[in-house]
Amino acid sequence: MIKNQQRFIIGVSIGAKEGWELEMQIRKTYSDVKPELLYDEVRDFVLKQGAIIGEAKLETYSLPSDSSSFISRGTLTFKVQGKSGESGKECLIAHLVGSARGETKLMLDVNEELFPQEKVSALQEDLDFIFGSYEVKPK
Repeated sequence: MIKNQQRFIIGVSIGAKEGWELEMQIRKTYSDVKPELLYDEVRDFVLKQGAIIGEAKLETYSLPSDSSSFISRGTLTFKVQGKSGESGKECLIAHLVGSARGETKLMLDVNEELFPQEKVSALQEDLDFIFGSYEVKPK
């Protein structure tokens, strides 16, 4: 939860999350992308940046209006490597909700103190390369 005054810069919100000194929030919306695919790619791209998985959860729900259509909800929590190979503090949390037949929304909460800007930029470049043509740009 962002408590301080927010500042938006091209889909990025900066504020302070409880327990985090400096947080960046990245929000993206994709059209016609399976949430499971986006979930897997976000997981792999963040792992590539040296983080470790703290928690991973993906759930699928049927829509009340059409039991043959589904919406998925996923949460990935990443931590920095601690001393002696132990998991350390949370550095990034990814939330996604969506369906293959519509929009899938991705929100990344990043602790910039533990997951620096260079890694955030590399993560965004990977996401843009793979999913850029599916991204719904703000109007």
